[in-house]
Amino acid sequence: MSVIRTDKWLLDLYDKPIELCKKLVKHFDDVYADEIYNHLIFHGMYRHPLKNGKELIQKLQDNKVWELVETEKQQLRKLWGGPDIPIFIFPSDPNNRKMKRDQNGKSGLAFQDKLFLFISKDNVEKEIRALFTHEYNHVCRLSRYSKKEKDYVLLDSIILEGLAENAVLDRFGEKYVANWTTYYSEDRLEELWKELILPNKDILKIERKHQDILYGFRRYPKMIGYCVGFYLVKKYLKTNGKTTKQLLEIKPEAIAQV
Repeated sequence: MSVIRTDKWLLDLYDKPIELCKKLVKHFDDVYADEIYNHLIFHGMYRHPLKNGKELIQKLQDNKVWELVETEKQQLRKLWGGPDIPIFIFPSDPNNRKMKRDQNGKSGLAFQDKLFLFISKDNVEKEIRALFTHEYNHVCRLSRYSKKEKDYVLLDSIILEGLAENAVLDRFGEKYVANWTTYYSEDRLEELWKELILPNKDILKIERKHQDILYGFRRYPKMIGYCVGFYLVKKYLKTNGKTTKQLLEIKPEAIAQV
C-alpha cells in the first residue's frame, strides 16, 4: 500500500475527528472509532479542531507532505527490505506544549502493520524525513524481530527506540536527532542503565512501571528509557560496525551486552 491520502479525508472531516477515525476502524481489531481517536491523540494527533483547519490542511498540501513521505517510504523499503504498509498522516496537536518543546510539534506512532505521522505546519522537509525514518524503523523491527510486541519487556522497548533514533543519526546526522538524545552525559547514562534499567529490564509492556521508566513518568528521569536505549545501541555500533538493516534482527540482549 502507499501513503493514504488522508488530506482528502481531512478536507471533509477535519472538524469531525470521530467520523474521521471511523475510516481507520478496518485497520484495527475490535475497537471503536472513539477508542482509536483517544489512542491517537495520546500520541500527538490534534485534539481540538482549529477554526482555520482548512488552511492548515492546505499548508500541509502545499508542503507536499504526502508526496515526501511516499518517496521516503519507497527509499527505506528498498534500503531496509521493509514491509509495504498503510501510512496515515494527520495534523499534530498545536496545544501540546511538551511535544512542541521536545519534538518541534511533530510525533508518530508505529505498529507492525501500519504507521501514523502527526505533522505541524512548521515542520521542514528533513524533520519529516527524520520522523518517518524513526517510525518506519519501528515497523521494520517489529516485523523482523521474532518476538510479538505484546510480549515485549522493558529491554525490548528501549532497544526498539534506540535502534530507531540511531537510524535517524545514520541518515541525517546529529542536527536532526531528537532533543532527548542530549539530556544526559554518557557517564550518567551508564549509571542509569546499571542502577535503574538493568534491574527492571524484564518488566512487561502491560505493566505501568514499564511505561513510567520508558518515558520518565512520575518519579523517573525524563525520557530515560529512550535515552538509555539510544546510548546502548550507539555503544554497540561503535564496537561492532553493523548496518541499520543488520541491527533489525539482532536480539536486545546482544545489543545491550547482557
